[in-house]
Amino acid sequence: MPSLDQAVRSALANRHALIAELHAQQTDCYRLFHGSQEGAGGLTVDRYGQQLMVQSFHQTLTRDDLLALHEQVNETLGLHTLLVYNDRSGGNSRVDRSDPVYSASDEALADQVGREWGLDYRVRGRHAGQDPLLFLDLRNARGWIQRHSAGKSVLNLFAYTCGVGLNAAAGGAREVVNLDFAEGNLAVGRENGALNPQLPAMQFVQSDYFPAIRQWAGLPIAARRGQKLPSYPRLEQRPFDLVFLDPPAWAKSAFGTVDLLRDYQSLLKPAILATAEHGSLVCCNNLAKVPMADWREQVLRCASKLGRPVREHEQLLPAADFPSTDGNPPLKTLVLHF
Repeated sequence: MPSLDQAVRSALANRHALIAELHAQQTDCYRLFHGSQEGAGGLTVDRYGQQLMVQSFHQTLTRDDLLALHEQVNETLGLHTLLVYNDRSGGNSRVDRSDPVYSASDEALADQVGREWGLDYRVRGRHAGQDPLLFLDLRNARGWIQRHSAGKSVLNLFAYTCGVGLNAAAGGAREVVNLDFAEGNLAVGRENGALNPQLPAMQFVQSDYFPAIRQWAGLPIAARRGQKLPSYPRLEQRPFDLVFLDPPAWAKSAFGTVDLLRDYQSLLKPAILATAEHGSLVCCNNLAKVPMADWREQVLRCASKLGRPVREHEQLLPAADFPSTDGNPPLKTLVLHF
């Protein structure tokens, strides 16, 4: 096993050409070290503009290792990054906010701006949630959306901070609708929109996924036996030219359960029905334990059973800053053309 110092140096050297390419694309948000595939499982190092976010999921980094890593990155990039270390090795991968190893500076924890595909994004080292405000492994999918949205109505499901919607707007979409249950996520999406004032305004819908997508798809919303449904926004049935479906691994509400392992179909079916007759649906599955071949077969079979067979499909792979030694990255993304 290489030392952490050797593993990080090798990863940074392997990214030399990629980093130059990303900078030419007006992108300064990317992964510098993908520990599970590069020699230190459970450790990730990400650049978000001037901020350097280090996260450990299995064991806490020592102060010396952390500062040496920071120095290596600064030397490679030729700039002074602002270090934020989030130790998530405790229960449920929650950030240890006591930060026993290294206390980030006020400057590092202040709001920052990062860029991807020429667009500006809000960056916060720590916030009310656990995850960074921009998931970097989805960068290629966001770029695909930007290149294929011209003149289309775009629906961004489980929108989080609305990066997909922002790229649709940048790509010339005639309408962009972002759906998320959490108002805090949509608030950051609005910030992202404000950071890019040259783009047309997006729409934001705060709602549980199931009642919203079932209304758009023209399906009934049924209460569970003996339970009264909470209130939800009323929406008109309508199709969208381009739909993006990127659900979390698991979540439960009064309206239904999100379970990517056991019941992806309950998420996929209404999303297909909300996609226009000759439209496209981009769907994601981030569970590493689900093989791509099995999931692809399940997705295509689901579409056929609905009477919406897929005319053609393509896979979008994460970029090279998310290496996969077996060619099966945890994030799987399929584009379905109907």
